[in-house]
Amino acid sequence: MKRARRLLKIAAIAALALALLGGAAALAINAKMRADASARIFALGDGDLPAREVAIVLGARVMASGEPSTSLRDRLFVAWKLYEKGKVQKILVTGDHGQSSYNEVRAMYQWLREKGVPASRIYVDHAGFRTLDSMQRAALIFEVDSAIICTQEFHLARSIYLARDMGIDAVGVRADQRRYAKRAANRRREFVARVVAFMDVNVWARQPRYLGQKIPISGDAQESHDPSILGAQKDDAP
Repeated sequence: MKRARRLLKIAAIAALALALLGGAAALAINAKMRADASARIFALGDGDLPAREVAIVLGARVMASGEPSTSLRDRLFVAWKLYEKGKVQKILVTGDHGQSSYNEVRAMYQWLREKGVPASRIYVDHAGFRTLDSMQRAALIFEVDSAIICTQEFHLARSIYLARDMGIDAVGVRADQRRYAKRAANRRREFVARVVAFMDVNVWARQPRYLGQKIPISGDAQESHDPSILGAQKDDAP
């Protein structure tokens, strides 16, 4: 009986030690990822914001009406303004189009077209199911090597980390245009997501769900469009 209690005590201490070590590791990963990204995060109006070839807009929820959610609309707004300012020449929208009934990239494409961005400047990644997928596919499928990432601040450190792991010279612009309802929940979830991203890259070597044919960002944007993208015809813009 005494031996069993002793073993139970040892097991409990070992479990506590592992939990403490795991917590410390998670804190260290988060701190390092955020520190490494800090000099690469800008506001839209910053005078020292560098130019890059492409704006990458990361997907977010689309409403049942087909309209972008508030957070997604804010990301698209930043990309549109970057294009208008000449900070980027092209825009890559990447999100979830894993089923016919839900299509983030169609909403993103249509929003940009309504703002006057030429179809020839909008590239569409239909398989951006996770930030990992989006960044790996940006590098491997679209051959992006420099980009400005457009997403909310809480999401930028992980996005930049994953992009740079793929060899993309990435900076980010904060897309926060308002105070979001789920701000605290997003921060808590992102703490865990940064740890998962670190493990994806350094332990599991996780690959995107889909790869497929290359669609170089230097080529014809229409090759990335499909019939679900309304108005995807070529236009007269250069």
